[in-house]
Amino acid sequence: MASLKQTTRTFTLNTGDKMPAVGLGTWRSKPNQVKAAVEAAIKAGYRHIDTAAAYGNEAEVGAGIKASGVPREQIWLTTKLNNPDHKDVAGALDKSLERLGTSYVDLYLMHWPCSTDPGGDKKHYADWDFRETWREMQKLVGSGKARNIGVSNFELTNLNKLLGDASCKVVPAVNQIELHPGYPSPKLFALNSSKGIHSTAYSCLGSQDSPLYSNATLLRIAEAKGKTVQQALLMWGLQKGWSVIPKSVTPARIEKNFELDGWELSEDEVKAIDGIHESEGSFKVCDDAWLPIRVFDENLKQ
Repeated sequence: MASLKQTTRTFTLNTGDKMPAVGLGTWRSKPNQVKAAVEAAIKAGYRHIDTAAAYGNEAEVGAGIKASGVPREQIWLTTKLNNPDHKDVAGALDKSLERLGTSYVDLYLMHWPCSTDPGGDKKHYADWDFRETWREMQKLVGSGKARNIGVSNFELTNLNKLLGDASCKVVPAVNQIELHPGYPSPKLFALNSSKGIHSTAYSCLGSQDSPLYSNATLLRIAEAKGKTVQQALLMWGLQKGWSVIPKSVTPARIEKNFELDGWELSEDEVKAIDGIHESEGSFKVCDDAWLPIRVFDENLKQ
């Protein structure tokens, strides 16, 4: 089987734009580490950087992009709307752009399907929900400030609620969700695909101290390939059809995660990794505890 060159692979979104398949995630990356991590990633060949207002590191991400010396137009940059900013989408984007030091982002995501009162102890606005937020996000299309818009952490209930709303005139280009062998979400991935929505996997390595790193199936496959478990996990995601944004602040690991050319997993190896959650149990990395209980309850229904 001829292998794809994964490091230059792209996925074509429903807008026609091509998003690099492999990016650097920056969730849980400390601001004092992010600039160097982003610079190292871009110099290693990454052309896709993912951040969010809620991460508190947009300024450092922007500084890392500038320090890399690679022109801004060659880099795909994603950031996200924070929960307390749902009533001021345009203003929130302007602040993100200012922190990032750029005039546009390639992708702007609604980080969570919840609008919270910044002064209300994370309580939902009584007069607002994410469908109204999406109406405001749709106004960004054509502004030049956000070339694509999408959502994040939208599972089946809320994605159907959004798509079924009469005011939803723009189908999200991307749904960024937790995806790894311990939480593969096949029904959600299928729904995304059926609607022309591209799936991006965060926590694609199972996050820090991942139990996947000691998983017998993954260790066997990685050893047979002469690769790391992390590389096997990333290749599995790419072959499943979603983009991956592994997080690291260590230059050597950042580079290793990008060594994905010239090999692929066999069909049997992909199936073996598919079965991990069934044989060894599912687990979710993202802690919803800080979110309003309504969002957590709806996610539990999936």
